[in-house]
Amino acid sequence: MDLTARQAEISDLLRQEEFITVESLADKFNVTTQTVRRDINALCDYGQARRRHGGVEPLSTDGNLAYGTRQVLNRVAKRSIAKEVANQIPNGSSISLGIGTTPEMVVRSLLKHKNLKIYTNNLIIAQTASTNPSFEVYCSGGRIRSGDFDMVGSPVENFFNSYKTDFGIFGVAGVDMDGALLDFSDEEVQIRRVILDNCRESLLVLDHEKFGRVAHVRGGQIQEVVKVFCDQAPPSEISQIIVDSEAEFVVCDKELM
Repeated sequence: MDLTARQAEISDLLRQEEFITVESLADKFNVTTQTVRRDINALCDYGQARRRHGGVEPLSTDGNLAYGTRQVLNRVAKRSIAKEVANQIPNGSSISLGIGTTPEMVVRSLLKHKNLKIYTNNLIIAQTASTNPSFEVYCSGGRIRSGDFDMVGSPVENFFNSYKTDFGIFGVAGVDMDGALLDFSDEEVQIRRVILDNCRESLLVLDHEKFGRVAHVRGGQIQEVVKVFCDQAPPSEISQIIVDSEAEFVVCDKELM
């Protein structure tokens, strides 16, 4: 998905506002209203927004969204998370990566590394990592979910069970206020579980809007991971759970972008 930096920022603003006028966006970005309207048209074409008279409003993000739609949601936050994670991974590491757009962003931030071993069931991650000739990239078999560009099923579980990697990097659909990690399918939960069980250091990557987001399949607790990377501090209930555990919460600085 080829959005401009300004369009991506407008998409992020729409996650915080119920309605934004064309004039206020033109003033914010110091561009003409015609330019803003073209940006809005692009976001609408990508399913990120809905036009209203005089401005634009966000589409509902309840439930699971198509991969292409999720790629541009909170992109600024995901970039800051990815940069921080990449800074903590040394050259020559082995890494298991699960489904999701934030793990994909992490791989993009790792492309200047050398000699990484990448294990994934995410087709976009595999393709992206393969652009670095020093990487060894291993991709699972399994059933391909066309809207998510990943593979699920027992072959994926067997694949991740075959390796013990230095790092396991994965996201979630949501985190409940009791610290429960949530997803939209049993298959997603099981794959995340296998990655967590077969890595030396587990890294959960998520933007702050995942806190309190509703998803119906439980799969572990936030305090089970070694590190949690997020663009903002968590709500007080979740913060206390992490403080009482051995997990580490890393707030990622947007200045790292």
